[in-house]
Amino acid sequence: MGRVRLTTVDNPYDPFEQFTSWFLFDEEKGYHSVSYLGRIARTSDELSDEENNREEERAIDEIIKYDFRNIYRKVREKATTV
Repeated sequence: MGRVRLTTVDNPYDPFEQFTSWFLFDEEKGYHSVSYLGRIARTSDELSDEENNREEERAIDEIIKYDFRNIYRKVREKATTV
């Protein structure tokens, strides 16, 4: 299972590879996606990385489900080949 991130349809940056540019664009537009996800996801230091990743994906799916503006989307990290 790959990692996922919340982004918006108009953000041209990759939240995995270009996080700083992605974040600055997101904040400038007033979306505050990182903060929004932090309010919805019930992550914990007591959970494993796998459990926290599943919880983040659940929260992203919930945000998208109730997104009346249709601005949010979920992106998966591209698999790296060795």
